[in-house]
Parts: sequence; C-alpha cells; structure tokens
Amino acid sequence: MAEDTRVVVGVSGSRGSAAVLRRALEEAARRDAVLVPVLAWTPVGGEPAYRAHPCPPLAKLWEQRAADQLDAVLAQALGGRPAGVRIEPMVVRGEAGPVLAQVADRPDDLLVVGTGRRGTLARILAGSVSRYCLAHAACPVIAVPPTAPAPTAPTGALSRNRPAALAA
Repeated sequence: MAEDTRVVVGVSGSRGSAAVLRRALEEAARRDAVLVPVLAWTPVGGEPAYRAHPCPPLAKLWEQRAADQLDAVLAQALGGRPAGVRIEPMVVRGEAGPVLAQVADRPDDLLVVGTGRRGTLARILAGSVSRYCLAHAACPVIAVPPTAPAPTAPTGALSRNRPAALAA
C-alpha cells in the first residue's frame, strides 16, 4: 500500500452519503490507498453560540455522537470494514467544506464528495460543500452526483389499463 496515498471522503449520514462512500472505497482499492472517511461536526447552535456559552462536557458528547454516526454510516454503507483497504476514520470539528479541504492537504490525496441536494433553496441555505472543495482543495476532487430516484408509475396509470366497469 502506498503510504502517502489517501482517498479522503466526506461523510454526512445523508441518503447520498453511502453512494459517495462506496465510490471512495472503489477509488481507494484501485489506487491501493488508505480510505479516510471524514465526518465534520459543529456544536448545536453553531460556533458563535458555543463561544458565547461554552460547555466542554456537551462538546465532548456532540463529538461522541458524531463518531457514533460515522461508525453507523460505515457499517450501513460498507457492511463493516472491507478486506484489503485500510480505513482511518476521522471526526473533525468544523464546517464540512473547510474541514475536508484541510484534511485532504496533500497533492497525492484524492478528495471524494457528494454534490448534495439539487434544490436551489437547499444550496442557498446550506452552501455547497462540493463547490467549496473544488475551489479550495490542494488535490484532485471527485464530485459524485446524487443517485437517481427509482421511477414511479404516473398517477392514474392503473385506471387506464383497467376495464371500464372496474375503473368507475
């Protein structure tokens, strides 16, 4: 395994996070690299609120919850620790974009992020982690789009195929 080669992946616990993590695992296996799943966390209410009213025991609790969430995402997305790939999970306090760009600080790293939700309002309110990483990372970045939802039958599709006596 190349000691300096890492695949850093942002993990949030969102629905698309599992697909991003699996893509990062594929890249780590292909490159014979260490997989570094990173979950960034901030205090409830944000850093300004925490600075105004610090509570170290609460901060420790929030950090532990983030570590538990990361473990759960790894178990759910990968079914446990895969053989043949070294995994070094990290839980880091801070906003996701800056944390990921800071962790993936080597030119031979690869950073894998999800593109997140596509809604305009969500991008405005939450910002774009992938956009931040593309602009600030010191290494190549792969942005994985959200998985396409399963197709659904159009409303009324069943009634068109039913006999008239049953449709009424």
